[in-house]
Amino acid sequence: MNFIKRAFLSVKAKKCKSLLQLFVFTVICVLVLSGLSIQSAATTSAELAKQQLGGTVTLSFDQEKMMQEQREARESAGSEEGREPFRFSQTPVEVEDAEALTTLSQLSGYNFTSSTQAVASNFDPIEASSNDTASDSNPMGVRMPDMGMADADVTLQGVVFTDATTDFMDGNAEMIEGTHISDEHIGENVAIMEETLAEENDLSVGDKITVASSSDEDKTVKAEIIGIYKTTSASTDPMGMSFTSMNPYNQIYVPYTLANEIKGEDYEGTIDSATYYMADPADTDAFIEDAVAMDVIDLDTYKLDANDSLYQQMVEPINNVASFSKNIVYLVTIAGAIILGLIVMLGIRERKYEMGVLLAIGEKKGKLIGQFIVEILIIAVFAIGIASLTGNLVADKIGDQLLSQQEESSANSRADITEFGGRGMQMGPPRGFVGPGQPNNQADADVQAVDLDVQVTGADLGKLAGIGLLIAVIATLIPSLSVLRLQPKAILSRQD
Repeated sequence: MNFIKRAFLSVKAKKCKSLLQLFVFTVICVLVLSGLSIQSAATTSAELAKQQLGGTVTLSFDQEKMMQEQREARESAGSEEGREPFRFSQTPVEVEDAEALTTLSQLSGYNFTSSTQAVASNFDPIEASSNDTASDSNPMGVRMPDMGMADADVTLQGVVFTDATTDFMDGNAEMIEGTHISDEHIGENVAIMEETLAEENDLSVGDKITVASSSDEDKTVKAEIIGIYKTTSASTDPMGMSFTSMNPYNQIYVPYTLANEIKGEDYEGTIDSATYYMADPADTDAFIEDAVAMDVIDLDTYKLDANDSLYQQMVEPINNVASFSKNIVYLVTIAGAIILGLIVMLGIRERKYEMGVLLAIGEKKGKLIGQFIVEILIIAVFAIGIASLTGNLVADKIGDQLLSQQEESSANSRADITEFGGRGMQMGPPRGFVGPGQPNNQADADVQAVDLDVQVTGADLGKLAGIGLLIAVIATLIPSLSVLRLQPKAILSRQD
C-alpha cells in the first residue's frame, strides 16, 4: 500500500490523536498568524503616519552642539573662576549652501527663513493686553536697561514662499487678498500684512509701510503691501497676549532679504534656517545622506534635522506592539515545534509493532518517515484552514489590547517627563516661544493616536504556510529518526 494512502487511513483511524494534534496545531497557527498580521498592520500604520505627517528636513545652526562644547570647556577649566559663562549665539546659514541642497531629487519644495523684530514707523501695531507691564521688557520677561534701543512692536518673518510656511500649510493663516510672496519677490521690498493690523491702520494692497530697526531707528525700510492674510492663531498664543511684537496680528511676512536688511549688513546672504519638503516622506533619510555626501554643509556647525520627533512619538506604541508580536511568532514557533514533536514521538513509540510489521514485509524506512510527515501535514492543512478563518478576529482583538496597553504606557511616560520638566526645568523657553531657526514643536504636545487596522493578508497566509510546514517537518522528522535504528526482528521479538 502506498505510504501516502496509509497516512490518510491512519489519520482517519486514530481520531482522538488526530483531534489532539489538530487542536494543538490550530492554536499554534492562530497565534503565529496573529503575530504576522499585527506586524504587517504595524508597518502599514507607520507608513500611513509618515505620509500623514509628511517629510521635512531643517538645516539650521546646531545649538545643542554649541552648548555641549561650552559645557565641556567649563568642565575642563577646573576652578570656578576659570569657567566662562554660558553664551547664546547663532551662526546663520549661508544662502548659497542652503540653495545647493535644493537641487537634490527627493525634494518637492523648500523654504528659507530669516526673522527679526522691528519698529512700526508709519502705522500702529495691535497692542498686547498686558503691554503696560511688558513695556521695556524682553520676551523672556526680564526688564532690560535703557541702551538706546527702541521697543520692537512687529515681527518680520522673512521667507521665500509664504504658502510654504507652517501657519499657511496648517490652515492657521489664509490669504484673503493679493498674492503670496514667492521666489520672484526675493530682493524686493514687499510685504504681506495681517487683516486686523491692516484694517486698524486703514491699509490695503498697494499701500506702503515703513519699519525701522529696533537697534538703529535711523535704519528704515519701506515695503509695498502685496497681500492681506487672516490668522486664526491669535486667540491661542499666550505670548502674543503679553508682548506686542509677538502678537500674531503684528507678524508681517516679507522676503528674507528684506528681513536681513533690517538685521544689518552682517546678515547679508544668510538665513536662520532652511526647510526642505520631501516628495515622498520615505526619502527623508536618503535626502540627508545625499546632502551629507555633497559636502557643502559644515556639520560641525550646522545640523540636518529630520523633524521626526512627533512621528516617533506617534509610532512608538505600534512599534512596541510589532516587536512584541515578533517575539510571539518566534516563541510560538519554537514551543509549537517542541510540543508537536513530543506528541509525534509518543505516537511513534505506540506504533512500534506497526512499523516492525511494515519493515518485515519490505517497506523502506524512508517511506515510514514519509508516512509520519504526510500524517502531520494533513493535520497542518486543516489547522491552517481554521486559522485563516478565525485568525483575523483573534489578531484584531490581540492587536487592540496590546496597542491600548502600549498607548497607556507611552502616555504615562510622557506625563512623567512633563511633570519632571514642570518642577525642575524652569530655565527652558516659555511655551509658544520659538527661537530663530528652530522648528515649532508645539504640535508635539498633541500626539495623535495611530490606528492599528489588523487584516490577514495573502502574504501573511503565505508566511503562515511556510512556518506551519517548517513546524510540521521539524516536529516529525526528528522523532522519526529513531525509526532508522529499528530492526524488524528486534521489534517483533519484543512484542508480548
